[in-house]
Amino acid sequence: IPILHRVSAMTKRPLSLYASPWTAPAWLKSNEDIRGKGTLKGQAGDKYHKTWANYFIKFLDEYAKHNVTFWAVTAQNEPLAALLTPPEFPTIVFTASQQRDFITCDLGPALARSSHRTQLIILDDQRIHLPLWAKVVLGNATAARYTAGVGVHWYLDGVVPAGRSLGVTHKLFPNHFLLYSEACSGFLALR
Repeated sequence: IPILHRVSAMTKRPLSLYASPWTAPAWLKSNEDIRGKGTLKGQAGDKYHKTWANYFIKFLDEYAKHNVTFWAVTAQNEPLAALLTPPEFPTIVFTASQQRDFITCDLGPALARSSHRTQLIILDDQRIHLPLWAKVVLGNATAARYTAGVGVHWYLDGVVPAGRSLGVTHKLFPNHFLLYSEACSGFLALR
């Protein structure tokens, strides 16, 4: 928080921060561990999903107490990465339909009821999942209404051409932005 305040003081325009969760607390997950391939317990609309959605609001509330606001949050960082990563990786597995239902029943309404004007980003994973992920989530009118855009990572960009993933997604959902939300240098020699 002090670093964010220092950076804000040095800029001429406001920072556009976004947050992306890696995992829910162990007691909310099916495997009862912050690591591994667990999903949220239960199903969208139940106490587990509502509690996880409320964690987002509490997170935003606590930062707001320190005059730090977030332009956006993602529903989950790399929701399918847990299927490919080592078991010690902290994550929650979401399919596109699980993310759609969580947004529709829990996270979307929680953000809308809150005092925060924070936008919601879906996917936040490899663009190889597009356009299918967007079709499932944004194809639902309620989920689309709560969602501002699609976050993508670049690690598997060499596998699927941009036109077949980003281009098709943009044509299907031109009112939702596409944002590269994660990248690093030297990850794969394929690049």
